[in-house]
Amino acid sequence: MALYKYEVMDKQGKIINDEIDAADYDTALTRVKDMGYVVLDMSEKSKSGASSFFTLSASPKKVTLADLSIFSRQLSAMLSAGIPVTKAIDTLSRQTPNKTLTGALTEMTADVEEGSTLTDAFAKHPKIFNDLYISMIQAGETGGMLEVTLMRLSQQLHKDKKLRDDVKASTAYPKMVGIFAVCVFIGMLVFLVPVFEGFMPNPDAIPAVSAFIFAFSRSIRQYFYIYIAVILIVVLAVLAFLRSRTGHDLWERYKLRLPLFGKIMLKVVTARFSRTLATLVDGGIPIIKALQTAGPTSGSDMVASAVDTAVVKIEEGAGIAAPLEESQMFPPMVTHMIAIGEESGTLPAMLDKIAEFYEEEVETATKQLSGILEPLILVLVAVLVGAMLIALYLPIFTAVVQSGG
Repeated sequence: MALYKYEVMDKQGKIINDEIDAADYDTALTRVKDMGYVVLDMSEKSKSGASSFFTLSASPKKVTLADLSIFSRQLSAMLSAGIPVTKAIDTLSRQTPNKTLTGALTEMTADVEEGSTLTDAFAKHPKIFNDLYISMIQAGETGGMLEVTLMRLSQQLHKDKKLRDDVKASTAYPKMVGIFAVCVFIGMLVFLVPVFEGFMPNPDAIPAVSAFIFAFSRSIRQYFYIYIAVILIVVLAVLAFLRSRTGHDLWERYKLRLPLFGKIMLKVVTARFSRTLATLVDGGIPIIKALQTAGPTSGSDMVASAVDTAVVKIEEGAGIAAPLEESQMFPPMVTHMIAIGEESGTLPAMLDKIAEFYEEEVETATKQLSGILEPLILVLVAVLVGAMLIALYLPIFTAVVQSGG
């Protein structure tokens, strides 16, 4: 048996938080629904109170994809239960643990009560709700299917989060090993090398590589502040360049061509573009506006530019697939399936299939990348430490050989 926390809404619109014992998640969900509640959120309770403490005590300033996904699902459930939109948003503003989102929802409640449309209320917070979100809210509000649109948004955000998590997970271990290797290397230079240097019988007759290591160690110990300053200047200069228009354009132009990572980035961009476009089209957004929204939210300026060029041709009477194919930014399979979707009138379904395919490709590729990087980095660490030890012991071996001769 496991303990599950749940947040529900009763028939009067009151929010209830409680816990339930059940064999698994599905059983817990069924039992709570049988009580006549609308389930807003449910998760297994952590066995340790520490993680819950840190979760509650931390007040994240940034609204994450997970926050938006949960909010969208909860708002959809409340609207489906007949709760007025202003009361639903006001209730959720008092329930969400994210203070930034709480403040935005409070302002939105006031705006809607004063006569503002829901779309305009959301649009006043562009740092939280992006163009995709605003477009979907507008379509749902106009078409009278806001609860359905919000549920689609929740699913879209959840899948987008999973996609990003897969990419981050593939590089987490290599990053940790790389940082550890740098720390070990610096530790050896600062603490181990001076000890070996004191053992040198004849400092004037040591090999060049050992002399270089000893000199490098002395310079780090004596002028460490210069090294720190240089590293900070280089890092800040690189960051400033990447944030500049020239650096940003250069990165966007070549990031999809990088070895190993480029293909994964292209698959991520394709999956995100397809999923976003499917969500928008299925939500009733006109295809031109859907493309204009999906392009920038794909995560690549090159794709956004290609989509803008395609939109011009589509407005002139061309189909969707042909202009996208001419841009050469999308794999042939993508444009072929879009063409089939156009002809058969099943474009959203085809785009969903494209997104699912490339999301699976990303998951597989990230696992393969992690499998390649992990042993590669371990080998590099071993070579680095081994070369350092050889350079340190070499003078001693040389002295022994010379004395023996």
